[in-house]
Amino acid sequence: MATKHEQIIKYIDSLPVGEKISVRQIAKAMKVSEGTAYRAIKDSENKGYVSTIERVGTIRIERKKKENFEKLTFAEVVNIVEGQVLGGRRGLHKTLNKFVIGAMKLEAMMRYTGADNLLIVGNRTAAHSYAIEAGAAVLITGGFDTDEDVKKLADEMELPIISTSYDTFTVATMINRAIYDQLIKKEIVVVEDILTPLEKTIFLKPGDPVEQWYELNVETGHGRFPVVDQNGKVQGMITSKDIMGAERSAIIEKVMTRNPITVAGKTSVASAAQMMVWEGIEVLPVVDAHNHLEGMISRQDVLRALQVIQRQPQIGEKIDDIVTNQFMSSGEESKNTSLYKCEVTPRMTNHLGTISYGVFTTLIIEAANRYLRMQKKGDLVVENLTIFFIKPVQIESVIEIVPRLLEVGRKFGKIEVEVLNEGTVVGKALMMVQIIERS
Repeated sequence: MATKHEQIIKYIDSLPVGEKISVRQIAKAMKVSEGTAYRAIKDSENKGYVSTIERVGTIRIERKKKENFEKLTFAEVVNIVEGQVLGGRRGLHKTLNKFVIGAMKLEAMMRYTGADNLLIVGNRTAAHSYAIEAGAAVLITGGFDTDEDVKKLADEMELPIISTSYDTFTVATMINRAIYDQLIKKEIVVVEDILTPLEKTIFLKPGDPVEQWYELNVETGHGRFPVVDQNGKVQGMITSKDIMGAERSAIIEKVMTRNPITVAGKTSVASAAQMMVWEGIEVLPVVDAHNHLEGMISRQDVLRALQVIQRQPQIGEKIDDIVTNQFMSSGEESKNTSLYKCEVTPRMTNHLGTISYGVFTTLIIEAANRYLRMQKKGDLVVENLTIFFIKPVQIESVIEIVPRLLEVGRKFGKIEVEVLNEGTVVGKALMMVQIIERS
């Protein structure tokens, strides 16, 4: 049976998009305390069901799919620009397709302004009115207001009019930055993107006999199943190792592994992969904040996802991308070593103008990873890293990074990395890694 918290979230999810909700309203509708209602609303916000706006309140929004992550809702725009909603509150849940900067004559401006657009403009009341009539929302910069007639029209059309104290250039930069951050989030594959959902997950109950495990093993070919109680909470895992020597009439609860390792839906696939490799496990139950089973992921699911990530082009450039984009392969490669070159750019330095420790670490790990991939060994998970800075490396230097394989097995490896500048050793590292083999 679902908990009260889950029932409230389900109720919020069932509300029509655009509806305004409050703690008091939810508490009254669901017959719970305001504290319980507040926690459920915050959880719904984390799940993307609602958005809370200062001076407006909390509204039900449409949950965005991952492929539409780069599109912002007007509610998100309000929060980004620290704006005030002057009218059209019922349209805050809508998604904008593009924004238009109104720095031209009115006729020209209207040619570029259409439905689902956001017109960013200053104190030009005629432009506000024309934009709403064209089906676009309006963002007024400079902290200006608009006419009451325009606000009334915005309410009728359910198109927001937002006012912000920032200037047009700053607002455009803030929105661009927000879209860029969304693009980076879009690239990050999380567990909930690849899990086998609950309705397709096979599990056992604590009171089931071991005989039930044998039946499921024959039926599915799998040997690992989560054990879930009547409330849907994960109590353990049962594997072929657990049932060895047990009577078929024995109860699952007596032989299962208790307190199994679980993972949350928002955990990145990379973190799940690391967990599986380090713990030596093949499957992970996916649970919510209250330990209720939401699905399962297997090592094969994780490996397939990691391979897809590697094949996809980068959309949003991250710090690691900025660093590793400077990499140049020298072509000098052998079975036990390789050579990479990299120029130290201004963004890779600290306040002293020398290469920063974080960048140095990233370069070492990237060189080792590329070398292992070249050797078709798979991807690495760093278990232990010891770095020695011997000499500082100044800006605009070209360094050579030489990873050398000291020892490698099927799951573990030992790599030495030497960093040189103009033929002089400036740093060294010794890495102990675990290897994620490719299927």
